Amino acid sequence: MKANFLAASVFLMAPAPCPAVRLSDAGAHAFDSYVSVLEARLERQHFRAETYVSEPITSQLLAGKVTVAPVDGGSWTVPGGRIHHWRAAALVPAATAEGLLALLHDSAHLARYYAPEVVASRPIPGGVAMRFKKQRIVTVVLDAEFETRAALDRGRRGYSISRSTHIWQVDRPGTPAERRLPEGTGDGFLWRLNSYWSFTQTTDGLLMECEAVSLTRDVPTGLGWLIMPIVESLPRASLEFTLAATRKALTESTTQEAHR
Repeated sequence: MKANFLAASVFLMAPAPCPAVRLSDAGAHAFDSYVSVLEARLERQHFRAETYVSEPITSQLLAGKVTVAPVDGGSWTVPGGRIHHWRAAALVPAATAEGLLALLHDSAHLARYYAPEVVASRPIPGGVAMRFKKQRIVTVVLDAEFETRAALDRGRRGYSISRSTHIWQVDRPGTPAERRLPEGTGDGFLWRLNSYWSFTQTTDGLLMECEAVSLTRDVPTGLGWLIMPIVESLPRASLEFTLAATRKALTESTTQEAHR
């Protein structure tokens, strides 16, 4: 017990939670291979209106809750890293597919909806650039760029895809010595992040679902008790926060429009 307390104290005082790591070609290839299978499945799913969103409307969704579930076990080790795949859903009464798509692609104002996780955002050709702040025991700041693609089907259902093209960990953020670490280096808490939104209007409201797939470092031997809570909790917690924040923003928007 004393040894664990001492190790935790050193961990909390250290500038980095554990020795730096580097993304391997094997880890990147494993992520790309998994994503190709996922995207093929989503393409088949979006081919029919009945299967466009895989989540059924449950009593939890009707009660205004966000449901979150692991996909393929949620998290597993691959050569050189760890893949995480979670799915979350929410129902927003009176919201529209056009409204959700407009919110997701409001590239200049994403921090308005997703603070404190999104610190800043701006549009770039073909996508969006963002600064994230992740807090789980330690604080990690990341700069990221994403390519995005979206479509609406008859205005009542649609999808939005966001694929990370660059992710940099930011060293000493907010100080004169701030700098981006080379891609694929640093603490390894986020090397890749893809998000896949599917949404459809129903008689109960807008049913929206998001699948998030990320690639992180694996858990170092001997430090599982220390690193696992961070590596395992961040993907799920971030997705749950994203759906809750999106639901809140859409609800406020529809309420304002109703009072005009």
